[in-house]
Amino acid sequence: MSEESPPRLDLLRFLERVQKRDLARTRQWIQQEEQRLAEAAARQPPPAPPDWIVEQGIGVGHQIVAVHQGWCTMAGRRVQPVPRDEALRLIAEDTGRACQQCRPDTDLGVL
Repeated sequence: MSEESPPRLDLLRFLERVQKRDLARTRQWIQQEEQRLAEAAARQPPPAPPDWIVEQGIGVGHQIVAVHQGWCTMAGRRVQPVPRDEALRLIAEDTGRACQQCRPDTDLGVL
């Protein structure tokens, strides 16, 4: 008496169940890793602000409205970091007015 092997369809359904279980386990590992990375990122201190930033206006050309120290809370949303020599030049030329709150001109030695 020889035993008959399961039909091919039964074998394929078994394979499908195994693969679904493997996929569920892999998705769980991915979720755990994403959570671990998010927790690690939350523990990292924020990057230090740049020393000097310029605030740009709205419209064509994005004219410079003010020069700020990087930590200044009075700066708007449209800011870009600039090196010290550029901040000095902008204040000296009055192209970008020095912020009256953080006084970058004083720190740069313009006044």
